[in-house]
Amino acid sequence: MRRSILACGLLLAFAGATTAAAGAGGSAGASPAGRTGWVGTTTSATLRARRTRSATRYWRSRIRAYRTGTRRWLTVIHGRPPRTVSRSLSARSLPDLRRQALWWRRRERAAWWHATHPPALRGWLCIHRFEGSWTDPGGPYWGGLQMDLSFQATYGGWLLRHRGTANHWSPLEQIWVAVRAWRARGFSPWPNSARACGVG
Repeated sequence: MRRSILACGLLLAFAGATTAAAGAGGSAGASPAGRTGWVGTTTSATLRARRTRSATRYWRSRIRAYRTGTRRWLTVIHGRPPRTVSRSLSARSLPDLRRQALWWRRRERAAWWHATHPPALRGWLCIHRFEGSWTDPGGPYWGGLQMDLSFQATYGGWLLRHRGTANHWSPLEQIWVAVRAWRARGFSPWPNSARACGVG
């Protein structure tokens, strides 16, 4: 009797161990660790894609900002917007966008430096002190360098058409219009002021 009980106990124990082993082996192929690894890989790829999209948006926005700045400073220098300063941003890789952004940043800085350092700047500022306020609205001469309508139309035609008379232009825009006249006529439009400033 004891032997029968002992044999039954051993059989039950053996059956339980076999079932546990089979259960462990059957779930190994689809274990939580396996599923976690697959989900983790998918999540990483999704995060990378999101980061790439975010970086692409950032660099494109920087390029647009630098291009806008470049266009603004070139307009100051030339008295009219440039015909074009840009190319399409579509179908560019992230490294290309970074390089493009850095190139536009350098170009904007160069345009800013050029615009803020017009020829004979000290002379223009001196002449301005003898002429009038940058916002002087009284005709027949306007602005800080007292330009009449004919002068404004000849050397700042785009500004006159789109911004009004010289008193609506920035001081730098007024100076650059005067620079264009100076290159053609010297300081002759400001004979007394130029002489007083020692540049006539």
